[in-house]
Amino acid sequence: MRFKSTKNILMSAIQTVEGAVATKTTLPILSNVLIEAHKDMIIFNATDLDIGIVYKAKADIQEEGAITIPAKRFADIIKELPDGEVSINVRKNFNMIIDCGECSFRLIGLPKEEFPNIPKFNNNESITIDQALLKKLLKKVSFAMSRDETRYVLNGTMFAIKNKSITLVATDGRRLALTEVKSDIDIDKKEVIIPVKTINELNKILNDVGQVKVIFTDNQVAFELNSTVIISRLIEGEFPNYEQVIPKEKKNEKNGKIKINKSKLLAAIKRASLFTSQDSQSIKIDVFKNKLVVSKTTPDVGDVKEDIVMEYNSNEITVGFNPWYLIDVLKNLKQDTIEWELINADKPGVFREELIEDNGFYVYIVLPMQIA
Repeated sequence: MRFKSTKNILMSAIQTVEGAVATKTTLPILSNVLIEAHKDMIIFNATDLDIGIVYKAKADIQEEGAITIPAKRFADIIKELPDGEVSINVRKNFNMIIDCGECSFRLIGLPKEEFPNIPKFNNNESITIDQALLKKLLKKVSFAMSRDETRYVLNGTMFAIKNKSITLVATDGRRLALTEVKSDIDIDKKEVIIPVKTINELNKILNDVGQVKVIFTDNQVAFELNSTVIISRLIEGEFPNYEQVIPKEKKNEKNGKIKINKSKLLAAIKRASLFTSQDSQSIKIDVFKNKLVVSKTTPDVGDVKEDIVMEYNSNEITVGFNPWYLIDVLKNLKQDTIEWELINADKPGVFREELIEDNGFYVYIVLPMQIA
C-alpha cells in the first residue's frame, strides 16, 4: 500500500474515528485503526464492537492495500508532523513508513484480516434529516442522559418517530428533557435507544449544513453524513413511559408560573453553585410575590444570597434544586424572559419552550432536592 495525502486530511480522519477506538480492551486489535487505500480514496475504520466509525477522504493512491496500526500512536505522529504533503508506504512485515519533509517514521502494524468486520447496511429502513436540526435537537436533550451503568436503559437517548413527528428524550431519573418537531417522514412508528457514546460522537461530527441519513436494523443504527458513517448497537430494553411524567401545560393559567429574566437567573445559580460541595449539593430557591431569592449556606465555608425581580402570582415556596440541573437547561433556552412552573416544594420544576422555526416544542422536568 502506498499513497500521498496531507497532514490536515490525515488529522481530520484520525480525529473523526478515534472516538470508536477501544482504550481498555482484552482484544489489542481494537486499539488499532484500519486504513485502506482503494481507487482514489483512503478509508479509516475504527470499532470497539459497540460503535464503529468509517471516514473516507480523497488521496493520491499509488498502490492499493490495507493495514491496521495503533490509533493513538498514529494520531500522535500525524499531530507532530510539519504542515504539507505526507507520503505513506507499507512495506513487508506490515511496516508503515510515514515521510513528511525531513521527518521519517516507521510504525509496525497488523494485517487487515485480524480486524473485526464493520457491518454494512443495505436496503434497510431509513430516514433523512437536516444535520442542523438533529444537532439542535440532540443539544437540547443529550445532557440529561444517565451515566449510571446500573440503569443501562437510561444510558442513551430515546429516538422516536411516530404520528408525523420526531421525538428525542433523555433522562437520568432525576430530570427529563424532551423535544419534539413535526416531520413529513413516512414511518408508522419507530422507537430506538441510542447509547451515550454514539450520541457524543454525533454531537462532535454533525454540521450546520447538509443532511444525515439514519438507517435502522433490529439491533443497530447507522448515521451517514458527509464523508463519515457511524454504526452503533442499540440499547435493548424498555425506556420509561416519559409521556406519563410530563405535567399537562395550563396555557391560560398564570398561577404557579414564574416569569423571570433567564440571564439573571442563570448567573445567580452559577454563583450559588460555588458554595456547593459533595455533601451539600442543593441550592435554596425562595419564591415570593415579586422576587426570587437564590441562596446557599455551607458550614465552615460561607454563604451567598441573591435577589432577582420577577413576576409571580401564587403561594410562596421554598425549594431546593441541584444547581447544575438548572444550569444545563437554562443554557439551552433561547428566550430572554422564561417561564418556570413551580407548584410547590414537592413537585418537579418544569421549563417549556416553543420551537417556532422547527414547528415543535421542548420541555424539561427537574425533581427538587432536600435543602441541606
